[in-house]
Amino acid sequence: MAQLHATRLDRLKKQRSGFLAKQLPFGTLKRKIVLWVVAPLLVLALLYVVIDDIVMPNITRHGSEFTLPDYADQRLIEARIELDNLNLRFEISSEEFSPGIPQGVILSQYPVAGTKVKTGRIIKFVISAGQKMVSIPDLSGLSVRQALLDLETAGLELGEITWAFSDDVAEKFVVHTYPTAGSEIALGSQVTLMVNHGRRADFTFVPRVAGLTLDEARTILESKQLRIGVVTSRFADDLLPETVLEQSETAGTELDINTEIDLVVSTLE
Repeated sequence: MAQLHATRLDRLKKQRSGFLAKQLPFGTLKRKIVLWVVAPLLVLALLYVVIDDIVMPNITRHGSEFTLPDYADQRLIEARIELDNLNLRFEISSEEFSPGIPQGVILSQYPVAGTKVKTGRIIKFVISAGQKMVSIPDLSGLSVRQALLDLETAGLELGEITWAFSDDVAEKFVVHTYPTAGSEIALGSQVTLMVNHGRRADFTFVPRVAGLTLDEARTILESKQLRIGVVTSRFADDLLPETVLEQSETAGTELDINTEIDLVVSTLE
């Protein structure tokens, strides 16, 4: 009996010398609060940290975010190499005609450069379709005024008006064009009109001099038997001084020879 009592006493001593027995004595309310409230909360907090920092990033790839480069002005074939290296995909959302920009060059992107993206993201591009080509209309037999309207409708501009001689069309009507009718040229290109001079020699057509220097404009006007009239200045800091901004008569207008053309030129003052 005494031996049994001693065994129970030893067991009780061992229990009382267990985990945090000194700080949290057995049977106390403090120990019960720690074991049944605080300890579970610590376990939950540890699980949250493990899930948020280790498990979820592997599922959502949250940790693989990076700054999207700028692909504008690059050829798609070149950008594709970098996209593959970054594990990004792409789509061509549209193609647009772009004067002066070669076909296949990226015009814009979505998302825009600098956006934070994840691997596997689809990047959408607007690609240049190059320069739009148009056909030169047949202007032979038309008046200069009508020829100018047809050029504008086709998306083309008047280059020069030069004289030609023909018995097939009326005086001051278009004989032919350069480049010739039916030729494919870039949208916005200039077309030269060859106009039947006839027998009269006392008229001419106004050339386009806007965008030229004053000296260049004077040379061209004189070659058309026209003269420079009043020259006024207007501030324009994005152009070289004495660049022609406006002319008093529009290109293609029929005038008597020696008529004066007033000009507005740029100045930096």
